[in-house]
Amino acid sequence: MSKDFTFAIKRICFDEEYCPSDNTRITTNFANLARGTSRQENLRNTFRMIDNRFNALAHWDNPKGDRYTVNLEIISVEMNMGGKNCDNVLPLIEILKTNIVDRKTGERIEGIVGNNFSSYVRDYDFSVLLLEHNKNQPEFTTPDDFGSLHGKLYKSFVNSDTYKANFQKQPVICLSVSSSKIYHRTANKHPVLGVEYLQDEYSLTDEYFQKMGLKVRYFMPPNSVAPLAFYFSGDLLGDYSNLELVGTISTMDTFQKIYRPEIYNANSAAGESYQPSLKHQDFSLTRIVYDREERSRLAIEQGKFVEEQFIKPYQAVLEQWSASYAP
Repeated sequence: MSKDFTFAIKRICFDEEYCPSDNTRITTNFANLARGTSRQENLRNTFRMIDNRFNALAHWDNPKGDRYTVNLEIISVEMNMGGKNCDNVLPLIEILKTNIVDRKTGERIEGIVGNNFSSYVRDYDFSVLLLEHNKNQPEFTTPDDFGSLHGKLYKSFVNSDTYKANFQKQPVICLSVSSSKIYHRTANKHPVLGVEYLQDEYSLTDEYFQKMGLKVRYFMPPNSVAPLAFYFSGDLLGDYSNLELVGTISTMDTFQKIYRPEIYNANSAAGESYQPSLKHQDFSLTRIVYDREERSRLAIEQGKFVEEQFIKPYQAVLEQWSASYAP
């Protein structure tokens, strides 16, 4: 890793009092929930949904279904481009960290970092570079080395001393499955992750995350209606405890019901062969306000911000670093 690229981590509690700071990526899903006139009710209802989902999944030794509560932290990662005393700082990544409180024992159990994943460079890749590349093209293609820089930046962070000093385990990122692919149910079933699904070919997102050094498996947890995509670098089933996995599932299952109710709050569950669709009409809405159209528009604005503030000014430095980077 280049000695000139260093990382810093900032932690913010994500609770009912949370207000996005001026330098927070406002396309970040949790920041979207915390804005507007309904912000506090949005957040209160979201956290209630997460706790209820957690206790439903962690039902052993939990007769009243209220033993656990989930605390969330927003982890903001900044990358310094030129050494410790340099002002060239890029807000690189924002992820969520779960922590589980056992009300019965008073124990605080460290959860998984990752969960909801967002990054400025990813905004640039998908909302600026990919759109420009396919403008006036007869068929959809990806640019050469699409996602390569982002993947190397991510691997540089998770292999850094900064990451290792703050987190004991590697991230697990949990996202929606792709509406362009068909998923097939298998006989494999995990007590917490649920039924595993497979697909015939990777989606663009799967390939993008593969360049970050992440594999993917698809599971539909108990009482969910659609599989989730879990991206990880080690052994998803072996490296994490059931409670750690429940923390991620309850958080991201809740978020996806809010973000993509057509898929994750549908009134019927995925069958043997399943293709998600945002055009699906038979679904229920949560009571939580979320502006999906605004998020799409802001993703383009923030992608252009990265292009002007990071990609163009540091193109030569980034190309040199990327060419010599070895994880």
